Amino acid sequence: MSKGYWIARFDVTDMEQYRKYVAANAGPLAAYGARFIVRGGDFQSPEGSSRERNVVVEFPSYEAALECYRCAGYQDAITLRQHVATGDFLIIEGYDGPQPGETHS
Repeated sequence: MSKGYWIARFDVTDMEQYRKYVAANAGPLAAYGARFIVRGGDFQSPEGSSRERNVVVEFPSYEAALECYRCAGYQDAITLRQHVATGDFLIIEGYDGPQPGETHS
């Protein structure tokens, strides 16, 4: 079963209010087995556009990633973010196939 990921990129206009969203989403994320792969941090954008805040969250499965986003607890958390952050949010299935340099028998 492939892992699932949230890839979120946001420009935040009110960091204090955004922190309330972060606090509110902790329960749902933990309940669905999420773990942060990227959470802010330095970055470069050599191609395309960028946002000031970038987050990648890993889930045990694609289904868990979808279920967490749809759950009531996370939907409540979203209401804290909607008016203070603009951006992009993607839920995507991980890849379990061959990797560069691997040979297959």
